[in-house]
Amino acid sequence: MRITVTVDGTPYTDDVEPRTLLVHHLRERVGKVGTVVGCDTSNCGACTVHLDGHSVKSCSVLAVQADGCEVTTIEGLARDGELHPVQKAFHENHALQCGFCTPGMIMQSIDLLADNPDPDEQAVREGLEGNLCRCTGYQNIVRAVRDAAHQMRPGAGPEAERLASDTASRVGAGGE
Repeated sequence: MRITVTVDGTPYTDDVEPRTLLVHHLRERVGKVGTVVGCDTSNCGACTVHLDGHSVKSCSVLAVQADGCEVTTIEGLARDGELHPVQKAFHENHALQCGFCTPGMIMQSIDLLADNPDPDEQAVREGLEGNLCRCTGYQNIVRAVRDAAHQMRPGAGPEAERLASDTASRVGAGGE
């Protein structure tokens, strides 16, 4: 089946098997290997990406379901060589150990902050409960999300990704 998916602001058109998972399409066809394959059962959240501005576990979405959609991966967050505020906060707060869960945690955190720009510790823990980390006690992850919330202005989550993607598309098409 032929699909077109915009990934990190760039459209990709491919023929895919109807059973291909979005995570495999992103990694194997588009080359976005920052989106990791964890459990393949949607239990761990390591494969979390944004689909049309909302976090999804890409191992539970078929590539054909993403036809016509915009996908943002961990690789698409940095702008002009600057890390996204959540990426910076994870780095500055040492919110990782092995790093395997980090891309999914960051993507879910951005979605969480879009819905709740100033979460308390309990709200962060509840917002991330579908993303598992086997290495940490989550203290630094919670600290990083709360730190990012204080650094980000309201509305800097997935909507800002769309605006940046729109700008990149216009610039690439000869606009601006």
